[in-house]
Amino acid sequence: MESQRAALKAIRAHGMRSVLTALGIVIGVASVIAVVAIVQGLSASINSQFEGMGTNVLTVQPDTPLKAQLAGRFSRLTERDYQAIRYEIEGVSQVTATIMVTGRASSLSYQGRKAISRVIGTGYSYQDLYSVYPELGRFFTRADEQSRRRVAVLGASVVESLDIKGEPVGQYLQLGSEWFKIIGVMERRGDLFGLDQDDYVLLPYSTARALLGANREAGMSISLLVDDMAEMDRVKERIASLLRRLHDLKEDDRDDFSLRTAKQLQDTVGAITSTTTAVAAGVVGISLLVGGIGIMNIMLVSVTERTREIGILKALGATRGNILLQFLSEAVMLCLLGGLIGLALGYGVALFVSLMLPSLPAATVPVWAVALSLAFSVGVGVLFGILPAFKAANLHPIEALRYE
Repeated sequence: MESQRAALKAIRAHGMRSVLTALGIVIGVASVIAVVAIVQGLSASINSQFEGMGTNVLTVQPDTPLKAQLAGRFSRLTERDYQAIRYEIEGVSQVTATIMVTGRASSLSYQGRKAISRVIGTGYSYQDLYSVYPELGRFFTRADEQSRRRVAVLGASVVESLDIKGEPVGQYLQLGSEWFKIIGVMERRGDLFGLDQDDYVLLPYSTARALLGANREAGMSISLLVDDMAEMDRVKERIASLLRRLHDLKEDDRDDFSLRTAKQLQDTVGAITSTTTAVAAGVVGISLLVGGIGIMNIMLVSVTERTREIGILKALGATRGNILLQFLSEAVMLCLLGGLIGLALGYGVALFVSLMLPSLPAATVPVWAVALSLAFSVGVGVLFGILPAFKAANLHPIEALRYE
């Protein structure tokens, strides 16, 4: 306790020097915390998007190698693939195809006001698979899909971009040259990586196919629910075998499709954000080492300035261990105070950035980042304070008293 008191007294006695000494630690910790808070906020936002999808939801998507893409060749899933999975694969339910409607049909018009949006054709079970539900009105039904009704469910941003007045449900808008009745408005999901997740129009799958025409190729993905989670691997093998046969793939040919669960997608995104966090924090953390070197330099100067003080302390009975502990405590306290200030400053910067950029999710500082920053600060204090502390502890009392 006496060493702690003496260390605090020494820090207060040289206030400006202490502030400048700890500045490197403050900047280093603040930078690390700001980067981690922003990246973790993004990660939390992305993970929340997957929470609604159950672990037994399986998604089939086309998969084209980069070399083939550069050559202008793209893999596609077809209507035949969709129907085959739907009727030939056992142990699955709510098989839902999703296609993108492109061309003139993606141009929206309402009372003379026009907009461009993502127009998606999908099945009536889409809302249950992805846990997105209407905030107003209803979602389309099996009957809507079977009869190819001209009905649409809008994202909240489409209502705003078309400036639809009053109750949107029950009004009509044009997609290309076709009229559609608005039957629902989906709940708002916000932005993700700058992409407006509410800027879309959902149509019944059969209606979207009719808009595209029989000769139009559409980018399709297929989602389904595996009834028994224990059968997930077996179902994936059956679907893969079926699609390889339908696509006339030889034994040595790679799959031109991918099978992924929501958990796999979440793990992939999590791995990317974790790697990004580690790399960014590691690069920024170099400033902590620079700050530690600054502390060692200042502490060495402090030992030289306080040589006579050390001689008096030793003459009064202070042991080598007392002197060592006092100077080491001073270095650790400087780093710890710098870490605490940097922690608050970094979180403040992250909050400011997320407020200034609405497309970014709210900043989140995990407990491990706080603990790691403070532990690293203390570690820097011990590492770079030990040499000055040893120098002070090894001074001979007579020679220290004679120092001028």
